[in-house]
Amino acid sequence: MTEKVEQSKESIQIKNPQNAINLFGVNDSNLHLIEEGLEVEINAFGDHLDVTGKEDNVKHTLALLKKFMELANSGVTLGSADIVSGLKMDEKGTLDYFGDLYKDELIKDFSGKPVRVRNFGQRQYVNAINHNDITFGIGPAGTGKTYLAVVMAVAALKQGKVQRIILTRPAVEAGESLGFLPGDLKEKVDPYMRPIYDALYAILGSDHTGRLLERGVIEVAPLAYMRGRTLDEAFVILDEAQNTTREQMKMFLTRLGFDSKMIVNGDISQIDLPGHTRSGLIQAQSVLKNLPHIEFVNFTSADVVRHPVVAEIIDAYEESDKKEK
Repeated sequence: MTEKVEQSKESIQIKNPQNAINLFGVNDSNLHLIEEGLEVEINAFGDHLDVTGKEDNVKHTLALLKKFMELANSGVTLGSADIVSGLKMDEKGTLDYFGDLYKDELIKDFSGKPVRVRNFGQRQYVNAINHNDITFGIGPAGTGKTYLAVVMAVAALKQGKVQRIILTRPAVEAGESLGFLPGDLKEKVDPYMRPIYDALYAILGSDHTGRLLERGVIEVAPLAYMRGRTLDEAFVILDEAQNTTREQMKMFLTRLGFDSKMIVNGDISQIDLPGHTRSGLIQAQSVLKNLPHIEFVNFTSADVVRHPVVAEIIDAYEESDKKEK
């Protein structure tokens, strides 16, 4: 016979009913995420929300709803990523700092919406970029590494801190070389750079991005084309760095010029280098960890700002890898 779990029920008042849609999300999607994350049931009655579930879960739900209401009342549009971030910060015991994430606006995107960090991991990443010449962002997909790197690059360009943005990555996927792909250089590289283009389009719009590419203010190129260059007054982003060799990583990092910044992003759980080639990103972690003006920021599945299932998938694969090893 299973033991019956005693249910608790509490209510919270919606002080500004006009912001209810913002708080609830489209088709109550925000509330459904909270219900799933904390295993509670939330029902709206007039200007109140009733929360039913285990006593401790209800308590956490009320605390979350209060934080979300404060943001909604201050004009912040709440999306699924905000709800997931709040749930994760509550889980970590850092919910008191949740509102601080929305105080600093990094930039406005193409549609005029403010771009802000979504969690503590992203906040550390942005701080590292602001205070160092070279920043490494290491962690799983979905943590916002590429998007935030492009955001910081565009912000630096608009503020006149740099004169150009250079975006690069090793152009090898699962052992397939660029030389075997059809088309000119741009046509060969573009499919690999799609996440970066998506970020540029979201921030600048496709037309403005196209003009900056034509003028050379934004340059997109495979990593091999960085050899022999010195990159002054530039914001340089190396994406998918887990697929660099030791020699490529050293070559790239030594391109750093005056008044420049570099960001190196990668996910060491998704290395596509052939054979037993060692990742330059993994080696850089040990070789460069104590040098000044260089900082490593490590993201985890808790920093993923996609659908909650994505974080669960990442954790499941990590657990499986540990068992295999």
